[in-house]
Amino acid sequence: MKKWLLIAFTLMMVTVLAACGAKEEATDANAAKADGKETETITVKHELGETTFDKNPKKVVVFDFGILDSMDQLGLEESVAGVPQASIPAYLEKYADTEKYENVGTLKEADFEAINAMEPDLIIISGRQADMYPEFEKIAPTVHLAVDTTKYMESFEANMNTLGDIFGKEDQVKEELAAVEKQIEDLKTSVTDEKALIVLANEGKVSAYGAASRFGLIHDVFGVKQADEGIEASTHGQSISFEYILETNPDMMFVVDRNAAVGNEATAKDSLENELVQKTNAYKNDNIIYLDPDFWYLSGGGFQSVSQMVKDIQAAFK
Repeated sequence: MKKWLLIAFTLMMVTVLAACGAKEEATDANAAKADGKETETITVKHELGETTFDKNPKKVVVFDFGILDSMDQLGLEESVAGVPQASIPAYLEKYADTEKYENVGTLKEADFEAINAMEPDLIIISGRQADMYPEFEKIAPTVHLAVDTTKYMESFEANMNTLGDIFGKEDQVKEELAAVEKQIEDLKTSVTDEKALIVLANEGKVSAYGAASRFGLIHDVFGVKQADEGIEASTHGQSISFEYILETNPDMMFVVDRNAAVGNEATAKDSLENELVQKTNAYKNDNIIYLDPDFWYLSGGGFQSVSQMVKDIQAAFK
C-alpha cells in the first residue's frame, strides 16, 4: 500500500512540475511580446544588398532625414534611437534632443563608436552614406533607402511601403501615399504653360537641374515645363553662369538655397538677383520662388517633405 502511495505522490509531483514549467514558458513568451521581442523576421532587398532582421525594430539609427520625416509621420518616433544631429531640419528639431536621441555623427561622417555602443536593431542609410555601408553592416543590419530621381515617385512609394512592412504600418502607409497622390493630381490642374528653371545656389555659384535630376520631380512628376530641355541630369546639377540664366530667360525660377540649408549667413538672393537676372521674365514678373531647403535639400523623399513640395509648387501657380 505504501508503495502505491509513493508512486502516486511521485506522479503528482511530476505533473505539478510540468505544469509550472509550462506556465513559466508562457510567462516568458508573454514577457517577450511585452518587451517587443517579436521573432518574426523580414528580408529587405535594396540597392546595396539584401538584409534580414527582426520586424518592428525598437532601436533604429536613421541617417536619412526623408526616412526620419516619414517615421515621424507614422508615429514611430519611439523607435528612433539615433540621428546625425548637426543639420536636422527645423520641423524635425525634436530629434536634436541629446537626452532622448543619440548623436551619431554627420550625414557624411558617422560616429561608428557611438553607434556600436548603442547596439541598434537596425540602421537606415541613403546615398550620402552608401560608401560606409560595409562598416555599418559590421555593427547591425543596415538598409539603404534612397530616392531614385530618375523615377522619383516609384522609388518614394517603394521606400514608404518598405517602412510599412518593417514596422507593421502597411495600412497607414497606403493612406499617406493616397493623400500625396491626390495632392499631385490637384497640383497638375494648376500648372500653366510657363517655363521654369530650377537652380541650386551655393556661395555665389549656381547649378541648374532638369528632368530626372535631384529636383527634377518639378518637371517629371508635377508637370512644370522646362525653360531649357538640354540640361544634363545630375545629382550635383549642371554648373551655369548668370549669363546663361539671362539667355535662357525663364518665366519662373525655383531656387534652392544651400547656404540656408547648412546655416551660412549669406543668402542666395544676395548673389542671385543681380543685374543680369533682373532682366529675365522671372524677375520682372516676381516669379523667383525660393524653396524651403529643409524640405527640398535636407529631407526630400519623406511623407511630410513631399507633401510640402507639392504645396510649394502649387502656391507658385496661384
